[in-house]
Amino acid sequence: MKFTKMHGCGNDYVYFDCTKESMPNASEVAIRLSDRHFGIGGDGIILVKPSEGADFYMEMYNADGSQGKMCGNGIRCVAKLVYDSGLTDKTTITVETLSGIKTLDLFVENGKVAKVTVNMGHPSMNPAVIPLSEEGMKKCMYPSPDFVGKIEGETAEFAEIPHYMIPVDGENYVLTAVSMGNPHAIIPVADTKTFPVEKVGSVIEKHMLFPEQVNTEFIHVTDRKNIDMRVWERGSGETWACGTGACAVAYACYRNGWSDEEVTVHLLGGDLEIRYDKCGDVIYMTGPATTVCTGEVEI
Repeated sequence: MKFTKMHGCGNDYVYFDCTKESMPNASEVAIRLSDRHFGIGGDGIILVKPSEGADFYMEMYNADGSQGKMCGNGIRCVAKLVYDSGLTDKTTITVETLSGIKTLDLFVENGKVAKVTVNMGHPSMNPAVIPLSEEGMKKCMYPSPDFVGKIEGETAEFAEIPHYMIPVDGENYVLTAVSMGNPHAIIPVADTKTFPVEKVGSVIEKHMLFPEQVNTEFIHVTDRKNIDMRVWERGSGETWACGTGACAVAYACYRNGWSDEEVTVHLLGGDLEIRYDKCGDVIYMTGPATTVCTGEVEI
């Protein structure tokens, strides 16, 4: 099958046009092709399929073969793929995902899509939506009787929303849990550059608080309009970017009183512009989409 390797801020996937042909064993294919030594290399694969309720359907699989619900960087690349390859000539399209139908505005330069704005939908802190386990919430609710002190950046607004605390190797990590159609745990740290993302992220990913596992964002708020972020993605490990994660971070920081409604999230692979619309209770994400190469692979 023909493939296109693409990335959004370094969050890279292998894309397949499945509007006319199907892919068997997509989960196994994702594991094999994601290998950066023996495969094409990537954070997973994304299939573009027909949709009855939208212009296209996005089906994604992580590097470990698990199916993901939504990927903000991935969906921007879907928009570029379908426009640049002539599957559509519209500059506003809808894409169906397991997290619902998303609307995307395409910014075209010299006949190709350069960046995309995505209506990412409604954020949620509802434990049932994220989801969180009841047993985990009882065990991890913050503040707990044995916790002394406060976390960096704690504000009056911070006390108005739920937080959870998970110990890892003797350190207590206080997090804000947010759903963007997939689960996220946002943790403020003193320095994202030196933070042990793999050690802490791999533990929190599979903690009992998160029955469907979780993406963990480690952040440092530099000012009210700029946030540094690194991410440990469930099923993929540390990636260079996570679009839904950046949206969850922006929402969590706004709700905690740490930032404004519009922020730039700085990731290892580049920057994403995130805007929270309070009136509509929706989040808009704007960022680049890049084609790396095309080719053909035996499935």
